[in-house]
Amino acid sequence: MQKVFLVAVQTQTVSDRQLTMQVEELKELVTTAGGEVVGVLTQKRERFDSRTLIGKGKVEELAMHAEANEADLIIFYQQLTPSQNNNLQEAIDFPVIDRIQLILDIFAMRATSKEGKLQVALAQNEYLLPRLAGNYIGLSKLGGGIGTRGPGETKIEQDRRVLRAEIQRIKGELKEVEKHQSRTRENREKGDVFQLGLIGYTNAGKSTITNALTDAGTFEENLLFATLTPLTRVFSLNNHFKMSITDTVGFIQDLPPKIINAFHSTLEESRQVDLMLIVIDASSPYASEQEAVVMKTLKDLDMLDVPHLFVYNKMDLLTAEEREKLSFNKPNVQISARSEESILDLQDAIIKGLKEQYERVELSIDPSKIGQWLSLQDRIYFDDMYFDEETQMYQIRVFKPSYIQLPEN
Repeated sequence: MQKVFLVAVQTQTVSDRQLTMQVEELKELVTTAGGEVVGVLTQKRERFDSRTLIGKGKVEELAMHAEANEADLIIFYQQLTPSQNNNLQEAIDFPVIDRIQLILDIFAMRATSKEGKLQVALAQNEYLLPRLAGNYIGLSKLGGGIGTRGPGETKIEQDRRVLRAEIQRIKGELKEVEKHQSRTRENREKGDVFQLGLIGYTNAGKSTITNALTDAGTFEENLLFATLTPLTRVFSLNNHFKMSITDTVGFIQDLPPKIINAFHSTLEESRQVDLMLIVIDASSPYASEQEAVVMKTLKDLDMLDVPHLFVYNKMDLLTAEEREKLSFNKPNVQISARSEESILDLQDAIIKGLKEQYERVELSIDPSKIGQWLSLQDRIYFDDMYFDEETQMYQIRVFKPSYIQLPEN
């Protein structure tokens, strides 16, 4: 296990609470990548140092702490320019990476589909390209381990011309894969299935919710970015109505647009849904900040107009006093995804969202024709049905999408 020393800079626009959140999140990322945090150094500055991000005195202090803690690697929260990275490593003689390279490393570990691996390769190579200019000694110092996994590892000794050609090749291959994924999405959209999309901060419990609703058996662990490749599963409610649910990659604060763009096709899965479930870890001390990150990302992606339901998860981990302090966006449902009762509450909230979009129909149906109606149970939502002894007719109340033609009565 690699020993990692962390560095974060607090400028005037960053509060003490935000700094604590940044450091805690960086620690979780290191744990997810398989490292062990052995120390943290922070510095308050009006602005970043153009040569080394932190001041000269702090660089010397960093070298001392890293050596004393027998660190194998130093990771900065802030994104480093290639020259800053070079200057730091020349000054302290330790391998240095930033948070972006760490995230890309985790992506490389998590990617399982062809599309996911291509997206990671593209993001890694585009990150590495400017860092091949001049004497970028850091890449050779890293050796193996954190910051070197994935397709980027075999490219770091290649020149810029070869790397540019590789980027173009990956983009071309990714376009073909995305065309196939687009056709798959279109086929699913034509399948008359009500579509749910899970979106939210990483580690909020999206995979747990998917498993609880569908028994899909996705990778479910208390690690950041546990889900990278979109997972879509179809499941049926007790009345046989079918739904699909797609679990997408989680968000994280200060994620650069380039990384978000790399996974645009992944996020496209959520743009097409009928109801978007915005999952929030209510037990996190930074729940409000994490929710703000998700909403800002959705705004940046122009997805705020998609019908949505806020799902406040892990409520069982809060005390009564902590619950009272929370404010909840509407519409919402408050659950613990590991509780069967909570999952029923979630289903009820989803059904409410469905009813708001579907047309309500109440009819009396002749018993000879009820079979035609029951054949549509997977596509129209049967809210109520009973046989009226007095009229000898079935009384039904259903909710249907506009594109479904009902049988003649």
